[in-house]
Amino acid sequence: MLSDIDAANSLVELFLKRADEKRDTPFLGTKSAGEWRTISWAEAAEQVCLLAEHLRELGLETGDRVCLVSENRPEWCIADLGIMAAGCITVPTYTTNTERDHAHILDNSGARAVIVSSEKLSQPLLPAIMRTGLAEHIISFDGIRQYQAGDLRAHSWSDLVQGDAAAARAAVDRRIAAIGRGDTACIIYTSGTGGAPRGVLQHHGAILCNVAGAAEVLIEDFGLGEEERFLSFLPLSHAYEHTGGQYLPISVGAQIYYAEGLDKLASNIEETRPTVMVVVPRLFEVLRTRIMKQVTKQGGMAARLMDSALELGDRRVAGKRKFGDRARDLMLERLLRPKIRKRFGGRLKAMVSGGAPLNPEVGTFFSSMGLTVLQGYGQTEAGPIISCNRPSAGIAMDSVGPPMRGVEIRIAEDGEILCRGELVMHGYWQNKAETERTIQDGWLHTGDIGHIDDHGRIVITDRKKDMIVNDKGDNVAPQKVEGMLTLQPEIAQAMVTGDKRPYIVGLIVPDAEWALEWATAQDRKFDLGTLQGDPEFRTAVREALDRVNRELSVTEKVRQFAFADEPFTIENEEMTPSLKIRRHKIKDRYQQRLDGLYKA
Repeated sequence: MLSDIDAANSLVELFLKRADEKRDTPFLGTKSAGEWRTISWAEAAEQVCLLAEHLRELGLETGDRVCLVSENRPEWCIADLGIMAAGCITVPTYTTNTERDHAHILDNSGARAVIVSSEKLSQPLLPAIMRTGLAEHIISFDGIRQYQAGDLRAHSWSDLVQGDAAAARAAVDRRIAAIGRGDTACIIYTSGTGGAPRGVLQHHGAILCNVAGAAEVLIEDFGLGEEERFLSFLPLSHAYEHTGGQYLPISVGAQIYYAEGLDKLASNIEETRPTVMVVVPRLFEVLRTRIMKQVTKQGGMAARLMDSALELGDRRVAGKRKFGDRARDLMLERLLRPKIRKRFGGRLKAMVSGGAPLNPEVGTFFSSMGLTVLQGYGQTEAGPIISCNRPSAGIAMDSVGPPMRGVEIRIAEDGEILCRGELVMHGYWQNKAETERTIQDGWLHTGDIGHIDDHGRIVITDRKKDMIVNDKGDNVAPQKVEGMLTLQPEIAQAMVTGDKRPYIVGLIVPDAEWALEWATAQDRKFDLGTLQGDPEFRTAVREALDRVNRELSVTEKVRQFAFADEPFTIENEEMTPSLKIRRHKIKDRYQQRLDGLYKA
């Protein structure tokens, strides 16, 4: 199986090979009218090839970009593969994108066509298409309302996946014979420190290298069964789910079931009984809280068993096992852990955590409950998987495991983690300067600080870059948000934060001149310290945040804020001589206040 992945020249070639092997067995599952329904490998392959040929008939050519805006569903996978089978390049975009976000990506990528799932998602998208005037075609899964759009032509998904399947397959086979591992498969946009998202050029070989390494872990550490099943719920527009939740299961011939949403995830897990789940730390935290509440509510024996399991887990991590622990483990394996595993479908081999750092305490909790948690590490610029914990290498909750197959790691003199291999992107789309800064002599500069432990595992200790990664794995560029905030007349300085947290919060320094004018108009004494405790003053500043939030995506919005005691200055060491804020200094001073914003 690994040899097939290594030999594949493109993701489409690998998919069609698996489809030929699996034929009428289930491939993609989704819930409709209360029942789970599946599309076979053969059906999916036919639709991929038909879509590819229809895209060529529309005039799309090799190398053209096609935007894909949709929730996770079978059509997402088919569209992605169909775009690539047409010789084009997929440009996935988030369903939470604003009109401005869409406009930037459409304009920057030069996309000639857009595929969108629904009327709802078309609402912020269509104005962006009109504004940029580049896309010539829009294809919808569910249909969208009629509109006056000049030369933009609308097409129905159902029309583009019908026709002569045999002829379409033959045409695709001829076309993909010319696609190599070094050719671009997709452009995935990720937030840059300057604010505007940058397009990461992921080539077929980068993703194939990633899935080969991940498949090796599955095969060697867990064994592959006849019916491996993944449950997909993280956004497929995120590189982590795109590679780990779509192309990894394709590479090993597994099924992919699509969750109905986070609100129904728990029931979907029990219904679909997955064997592997690709998750983010936030989900672990939610499930941990839910399990602990349920067990505590039961009380009695259940609560005592959970306490015992957690105590054993802590000792195992600390390497301080006691006499009698084996017997207690056996008791927990009989009385507690089977009930916990049943809530996860009863067949789960591993949950792979990535996208953001996992709190070791949370990882230890699930391990104590009898579930295998593997923490990985990576970034979009590396396909995105660089390393992953695996049982055969010894799982350590404070590490992100050894480098994956085909990945070379080096620690720079300043402690930065450098990465080299086929997985490294070919660069940022139309951004040579940033590409040259990020990739030097073939080494990807990750921006993370760390070291290699005695067992060859990567341990991340700090971040060289300022990017915020929330608890769902979404990237937020703080400079962009802070820059927009300080453009408001009410705000002189701002710092936002939200690492490993559910949302962004801010620390605000009001503009002194504006505050004086406000106090005079409201017949208040001008004293910034006193004004900050005035509810009406706070509301006025809040209005400035609300104006900015209307221009930000869901993940970037500043949900809560606190006032700083004084301006950030060089004298109080909260600014550098070049007038950049010193985040670590500000966080050290105001950490308790910022933490309190998550309890508000």
